[in-house]
Amino acid sequence: MDLQQIFENTVVGNAPRVKELTQQALAEGAAPGEIISRYLIPAMAEVGDRFERNEFYVPELLIAARAMQAGLAILKPLLAESDVNSSGKVVIGTVKGDLHDIGKNLVSMMLQGAGFEVVDLGVDAAPEKFVAACRESGAQVIALSALLTTTMPSMKGTIEALRAAGMREQVRVVIGGAPVTQRYAEEIGADGYAPDANSAVRKIRELIEG
Repeated sequence: MDLQQIFENTVVGNAPRVKELTQQALAEGAAPGEIISRYLIPAMAEVGDRFERNEFYVPELLIAARAMQAGLAILKPLLAESDVNSSGKVVIGTVKGDLHDIGKNLVSMMLQGAGFEVVDLGVDAAPEKFVAACRESGAQVIALSALLTTTMPSMKGTIEALRAAGMREQVRVVIGGAPVTQRYAEEIGADGYAPDANSAVRKIRELIEG
């Protein structure tokens, strides 16, 4: 089979076809790590580029990310630890008091598509939960999402909890969500602000590599 079809069907968001092609590729002897690093990750990079060029919008990002997840769901259990180099570890969640998760889920999927290991704490995650997850996983970055202005102070609370735990120097914090701004990120001492999923991936990569 032509493995490039995995790339193409991921970009257009055809999840059933990506699943079928991934299974076929494995049956024909393709390595799980090769499928991820040569086809799924580049596909999500292409999706991100199209988003930047205003050729794709949030719905296209979501369906492409779901197609990528369909492939990853099959491949991840087969991966040896050394099979794919991780881009880094990220703990992500919607902050305490906030139950919105569409934006957070999209960022989580895009991060996985870019080769990051992601610990997703879901919604209504307290500062202590982020700190515990970082300590347990060794994550380099926390990504905080909020859709309500009333829950934004929990972002500051998470940074303060990291500081109290003596972990602020080791862990970078990126924040995002509809009411969140660059100015607010600076006010609370976050390391970065991302207005959308694609810029979140880029900012997190910069922070880890930098």
